[in-house]
Amino acid sequence: MKFFNTLLFSFIAIVIFISCTSNNAQVTVPKEKHDTLIRKIKDTISITAVGDIMLGSAFPSKENLPPDDAVNSFQAIDSLLKGDIVFGNLEGCFLNSGSSTKCNGINPNNCYAFRMPERYASIYKEAGFNVLSIANNHVGDFDTRGRKNTARILDSLQIHYAGQLNKPFEIFEKDSIKYAFCAFAPNENTVSINKVADAKALVTRLKTMADIVIVSFHGGGEGARFEHVPRKNEIFYNENRGNVYAFAHAVIDAGADVVLGHGPHVTRAVEVYKNKFIAYSLGNFCTYGMFSLKGNNGIAPLLQLKINAKGDFLFADVTSIKQDKINRLTLDENQGAFKRMKSLTDIDFVGHQLNFENNKITLKN
Repeated sequence: MKFFNTLLFSFIAIVIFISCTSNNAQVTVPKEKHDTLIRKIKDTISITAVGDIMLGSAFPSKENLPPDDAVNSFQAIDSLLKGDIVFGNLEGCFLNSGSSTKCNGINPNNCYAFRMPERYASIYKEAGFNVLSIANNHVGDFDTRGRKNTARILDSLQIHYAGQLNKPFEIFEKDSIKYAFCAFAPNENTVSINKVADAKALVTRLKTMADIVIVSFHGGGEGARFEHVPRKNEIFYNENRGNVYAFAHAVIDAGADVVLGHGPHVTRAVEVYKNKFIAYSLGNFCTYGMFSLKGNNGIAPLLQLKINAKGDFLFADVTSIKQDKINRLTLDENQGAFKRMKSLTDIDFVGHQLNFENNKITLKN
């Protein structure tokens, strides 16, 4: 009897142990799964994007600075510069002094070299910009000194940026979402828009490291003659400014979720390719001084883009702005940029699947 009781007790203990072990197996979550469950990505991501920004250059003289010292540059639209990402192209460097070797042998008054006072950087920050492209033909106007000083100031303000050879991308996290941002241009010391295979390799790598990959490019010819997306290399002043159509498609094939273009100083068409949004040029957004603002050079869109957690396009609201030498940046009641964007998209991408109504871009049902 004593032996039977011992055997029964052992059997019960074994059953209890197996039961507890089984229960633990049901509630224990593998580490990888556990991390996935905790880190929930929001359903809708908001990206506000604009084109070229240069608030005033102190070169060759302070007479090229705006009368309000740029503090009211974004006054007309500051309530719209909101979102998870607020993006623009920094068309120039932050530097308080110095001459540009770009202007050697040229009358400085006829030389396009942009040097914004360092104090102007805080205006970008206060307006809401948190991601800037420094891949363009003006960030290097004052050589290494200008580039390094610009990077130092953006770092100090915690504004994310990329596009120079020593800073091809940046990865950062906001509200539990990991973003990768990279920028390309055809200019010296920038990550080349013309090396498409290298661009694809970089984007492929970034997609393994981030949830959302945003690509910016500075490419295409400049001015009213270059409003269209030609699907070939664009040559401007004997410089290959890239095949922006092929580039945008290639980086999306590699994993990019949004492609934001600038450089032509005019608005261009937009496209949704493989459910990903492409803006081929966001035009002159806020550019004081030597920029031509005549005709379509003086209108631009402010995009408020919505994508889902997979990076797929949902819709975009478009606010049209205009600039002139006296009033500077103001809202455009005639919605010129929106109308031009629709017209160019209809012409350049016949059969596209986008609706343009009431200043909103949506997918056709």
